[in-house]
Amino acid sequence: MMECTVSWTGATGARSGMGFVAETGSGHVLVMDGAPDTAKPENGGQNLAPRPMETVLAGTGGCTAYDVVLILKRGRHQVRGCSVKLTTERAETDPKVFTKIHMHFTVSGKAIPPEAVQRAIAMSHDKYCSASIMLGKTADITTSFEVNED
Repeated sequence: MMECTVSWTGATGARSGMGFVAETGSGHVLVMDGAPDTAKPENGGQNLAPRPMETVLAGTGGCTAYDVVLILKRGRHQVRGCSVKLTTERAETDPKVFTKIHMHFTVSGKAIPPEAVQRAIAMSHDKYCSASIMLGKTADITTSFEVNED
């Protein structure tokens, strides 16, 4: 079981804002905030932290990059770096779910075959990454990658 408690930080004061603090079951804290709303400042955030949907995207990137590194390491490949850039499109109406997500992986290391990277990405996407598999219910997820000799 996993737990997380999210609390609104602006419950007091004239300019309350839309900031939130998430306290995870593992004892970590994550701050989130909304975008400023010039038409109705009381409904907007102060742009002090990532938006909640940005944290969903960051979590998904972390989940799949974790898988890719672990799969490559288990295959005895000398991975020295892995990053993934996620770009999205969202629905225009509420709920503004992600409709398209593209993940571009950059993997670096010594003599890592592109086929191994492609396989690791596919395994994460199809079997291991809970976050991307959940988001795949509403979004078309595509991937690409590059391998850099390190």
